[in-house]
Amino acid sequence: MISDRIQQMAPSQTLELNAKVAELRAAGKSIIALNSGEPDFNTPAPIIEASHRAMLEGKTKYTQTPGILPLREAIARKLRRENKIEYAPNEIIVSTGAKFALANAFQVMCNPGDEVIIPTPCWVSYVEMVKLAGAIPVLVPVAEDNRLDAGAIERAITPKTRVILINTPNNPTGAVYTEESLRRVAELAVAHDCYIITDEVYEKLIYGTTPHISIASFSPEVWERTLTVNAFSKAYAMTGWRIGYAAGPRELIKGISAIQGHTTSNSTSFVQWAAITALEECGAYVENMRRAFEERRDYMFERVRKLPGFRCPFPDGAFYLFPDVSGTFGKRAGSRVITDAPALAGYLLDEAGVALVPGNAFEAPSAIRLTYSNSMENLIEAMDRIEAAVLKLN
Repeated sequence: MISDRIQQMAPSQTLELNAKVAELRAAGKSIIALNSGEPDFNTPAPIIEASHRAMLEGKTKYTQTPGILPLREAIARKLRRENKIEYAPNEIIVSTGAKFALANAFQVMCNPGDEVIIPTPCWVSYVEMVKLAGAIPVLVPVAEDNRLDAGAIERAITPKTRVILINTPNNPTGAVYTEESLRRVAELAVAHDCYIITDEVYEKLIYGTTPHISIASFSPEVWERTLTVNAFSKAYAMTGWRIGYAAGPRELIKGISAIQGHTTSNSTSFVQWAAITALEECGAYVENMRRAFEERRDYMFERVRKLPGFRCPFPDGAFYLFPDVSGTFGKRAGSRVITDAPALAGYLLDEAGVALVPGNAFEAPSAIRLTYSNSMENLIEAMDRIEAAVLKLN
């Protein structure tokens, strides 16, 4: 018997699409994947070498549940240097990816019936994580140009509001929220006695003039009600290594550690040692990758914005385009009718052999997400295929 809790949970549409792409490729079909949210670069060699060295040195045993002290100290140095936030090592926990830190955070911070405000579009797992914690997701759309709408957030706050969740740079829109809007959210959290969880996994992938700002850096009063979540996955091309972290007030970290102690325990020991090398030796690798993504972003944006029926905001971060495609709804190619974003994504997969994620996965049913974390050669081919398929619609 499957529990009601699990039966009410929606599966991850992005992971399901990954499985479908693998199945089609196994059947011999040429599929260009613009659906996967991970860098196409290999993990930098110094990180791989550090992991190998750690294994040879016997660093393959259990560690403390929150992570080895040298890594937590390195994270603390990073947060102080780059994010202007002060944390002690016992205010940091290392987890099996940012996803696990986030899931545990909702369990720790929310009681059944509490409300969590989530600006949309949003990453696919946020809503289900909140529901699994027994809390209620309150979806608040951003402004039309993907700016954070602090006024809408304020109107959504009730006596049951427990957490405001912020993700900048944003998945799926690529928006980088301004300091002004983030300060307004921080003021709301203080005024209404609620917490902020800030997901900052794309912080190093920014291309415009709007800098990344960590909310916890604003003041001690804001710091004490903010949990900062980050990971090595995107910045260092370490998605499969499964390592992330959370930093916040000691009471919250202690609670997250208690859950982790009964589930995964520590994250993989030799990966933790490699993560120190990532933080301290791999800045040049990150910058080279960021520049490549910026070039791809510029190319993809120019191609996508010219497609009939597509309206694409210009993204300043992450590695996604998120165009509104409602202009294609009602069009057809032969007997096939584009009724909505999933229908368009299905059509482009079948007709063009390009995998995209429909926006309903991100609480934005009129959009689709294209990832430009692929080689320029593949991006050119993908856009040629997409353009040909879209031009067949009438």
